[in-house]
Amino acid sequence: MRNVQKVNIHGSADVLSHYRCTINGLHTLVTNRHTGNDFWCLQIVLQPSTLYLLTGIPAFELTNTFIDAEAIWGKEIRTVHEQMCNSDEVEAVIGLAEAFLNRLIKNSKFGLQGIDKVGAAILNQKRPLSIDTLASDSCLSSRQFLRRFVERTGVGPKLFDKVVRFERAFFMKNAHPHLDWLTIALACGYYDYQHLAKDYKYFTNMTPTGFYELDTKAPERTFGVVEVRQDLVF
Repeated sequence: MRNVQKVNIHGSADVLSHYRCTINGLHTLVTNRHTGNDFWCLQIVLQPSTLYLLTGIPAFELTNTFIDAEAIWGKEIRTVHEQMCNSDEVEAVIGLAEAFLNRLIKNSKFGLQGIDKVGAAILNQKRPLSIDTLASDSCLSSRQFLRRFVERTGVGPKLFDKVVRFERAFFMKNAHPHLDWLTIALACGYYDYQHLAKDYKYFTNMTPTGFYELDTKAPERTFGVVEVRQDLVF
């Protein structure tokens, strides 16, 4: 990003300054972001386990927080960031990001394992998950599976599944504001509206309608930018 943004957890008075290049973990808490006058942010959203495979940092150390990317990738990420800031072409910026990621992937010291496919499977399923089944598919005991899943994604599989359902519902409402909440709840794997409302209360401390109305007042909505993503990747 060009101007540094500030962020605070919703309901907290603490405000933290982002680094120009940050590595973010999975967030299970709502955050408020305050941008500068010259704000251009490129966000690279990765599949589950990818950040762990690229950095070796246990994902639970990054949950609901962020670190300076230069502390991990040093001069290389700083140079790429400077090149991005000196470009006004979106395609060129994306090309720089893709080239950087390809270098990281090529130099990664960690190989893909069976458990690294579980997060992606959870993203695409809409049925209650079975820990024993997921562990068996990963060729691990239940205890080993839980430990390695948290290490790679930052949270346990049940909370991860809860995040996936919640964000799927959030983005579906953005994409289709005419849909009622019961229709969205059933389409996103909830048992009923109350099940969805319980998750909204858990993550936002608000009702689905209350949080949706709050989100519609965000600056990007005023500018006509609406997120319509219905899946979730990290």
